[in-house]
Amino acid sequence: MVRRRMLIMLAVVVLIVLALGGYKGFSIYQQIQTFSAPRPPITVAAAVAEKRQWQERLPAVGSLKALQGVELSLEVEGIVKALYFDSGQKVKAGQPLLQLNDDQETALLGTAQADLGLAKVDFGRGSQLVGDAAISRGEFDRLSSQYRRNQAVVEQLKAQKTKKSINAPFSGTIGIRQVDIGQYLAAGTVIATLQDLSSLYVDFNVPEQALPHLSLGQQALVQVAAYPGQTFPAHLSAINPKVDENTRNLLVRATLANPDNTLLPGMFANLQVLLPDPQPQVVVPETAITYTLYGNSVYVVTPKKDKDGIVQNDDKGQPQLSAEQRTVQTGERRAGLVVVSKGLEAGERVVTAGQLKLTPGAAIRIAQDNALTPEQRAPNHD
Repeated sequence: MVRRRMLIMLAVVVLIVLALGGYKGFSIYQQIQTFSAPRPPITVAAAVAEKRQWQERLPAVGSLKALQGVELSLEVEGIVKALYFDSGQKVKAGQPLLQLNDDQETALLGTAQADLGLAKVDFGRGSQLVGDAAISRGEFDRLSSQYRRNQAVVEQLKAQKTKKSINAPFSGTIGIRQVDIGQYLAAGTVIATLQDLSSLYVDFNVPEQALPHLSLGQQALVQVAAYPGQTFPAHLSAINPKVDENTRNLLVRATLANPDNTLLPGMFANLQVLLPDPQPQVVVPETAITYTLYGNSVYVVTPKKDKDGIVQNDDKGQPQLSAEQRTVQTGERRAGLVVVSKGLEAGERVVTAGQLKLTPGAAIRIAQDNALTPEQRAPNHD
């Protein structure tokens, strides 16, 4: 009886062990099937590498300067008698701007002019008398010298009187007024600035290696922080004939029109000098490039092939695609595009979105082709 019970318990234990072993084996089988099943393609976006005429640009930074610009000041001291301008006013060349008190100079000039009149009469009378031998030649020379001396005194006083006023040296826009009527001004005191804003200069430095690519009249594009996204055309107007010995940089000047006084002197400017001889280059969207410390790379869309080199198709009859990681050499970047000078051919498709999910050889599916926008795909000749 006891033996029979032991056999039954042993049989139950064996059945339980077999059931557990079978369940575990079935789980392992399911996991093997899961890992051995082909992974679904990864959805990515792609674009076609294009070859287009690419005009290289030389970047630089500089500062805007007025075509003409001065700080207005007087050579002499005095008290402001009259002001003929307002802050921010446009003035014409020769227009009076400020007058100091010149009563003393006016009085002295009147006295000198009276003396000059008398000396002129004496000189005229002496000219007749010396011809008739009524006075000596020495006396006539004295009258002539006195006449010239009085002329010089009048001219000197006129010059001193002129220094008591200031006129606009050229047409332009006057700045904020720094003086008031009745104020005493020391010699050299700045009363305002005057700027000719009809055109502006942009002075900037470039490396000496860029000299062979620069020439007068060459086009440049100027941008300022005050007007983001707006470009102002300019042209090179002067190249310094000497390289700075400390920095080995070359000073260059560009000129740009400013008819609406949009730009102001002193603004910081970013420039792009358009270099000559555009060359065909392979370009791709900048998002296609993966930048690392070990080099730049792209994922190229390639058809998946079997060991015999035959392209494999999916269940819909379409070629299966895979991602090939390829190292490339990049160049200039502009407007969302980057030049690929080595490692990629025109017409090849590159992944532009979804690279983080990819590994070399991974199966992919294109969700959005031709990621280049219509603006990017348009010819770029500027």
